[in-house]
Amino acid sequence: MNWSGRRVLVTGAGKGIGRATAVMLASRGARVVALSRSADDLASLKTETGCETVCADLGAIDQIEAIVKPALPIDLLVNCAGTTTLQSFVDSDLSEFNRVLGVNTVAPMVLSQIVVKDWLARGIKGAIVNVSSDAARRGVVNHTAYCASKAALDAMTRVMAAELGPSGIRVNSVNPTVTLTPMGELAWSDPAKADPVKARIPLGRFLDPDEVAEAILFLLSDGAAMVNGVSLPVDGGLSVS
Repeated sequence: MNWSGRRVLVTGAGKGIGRATAVMLASRGARVVALSRSADDLASLKTETGCETVCADLGAIDQIEAIVKPALPIDLLVNCAGTTTLQSFVDSDLSEFNRVLGVNTVAPMVLSQIVVKDWLARGIKGAIVNVSSDAARRGVVNHTAYCASKAALDAMTRVMAAELGPSGIRVNSVNPTVTLTPMGELAWSDPAKADPVKARIPLGRFLDPDEVAEAILFLLSDGAAMVNGVSLPVDGGLSVS
């Protein structure tokens, strides 16, 4: 995987999987453009990696074009920015449901449209990885909006792959299970909650963000030249248990 000279836009790069991906790409020679809504996270990431930074909230859908166009051109795209809310189905608030879908599904669509139009105009055969979740295929209690948004992201990934493949543009998603980001560690620190889930994972543990980042880099790379339209489980075998 030769990343030298590759310019990669990573959203949600301030924390968790997005940050791990940005750090890994930079350490292997890529030119990273890191997007996050946290200026402090971007400042520390820039110090660590020397990346370019874009401070923006992708929840503001109507501002995405103005945010992204100045960062072009790029060669590869990782849509990692995401959010969630914990509400039961019966009590799900419509504004919160729409907010989660806006960040997790609509923002990747709008951002990818901008990038892909530039690629098509320049004849670039790029690659996109959408960071989804194993929640796209499971019903997780109190995660109505999140599950719906990630299932929609996977469906959109397949459509993108089918339509853009003839132009040499590949689109895939990664679908990790519980990942021990700072947020993940907090949410799954209770053994009573975590142990039953771990018991269903054949490899017996949750994920480290770097393990998801490695899968993202593979899907971006020329080594995955014939991988298109997949939703890749990164879950220690949870999907087959």
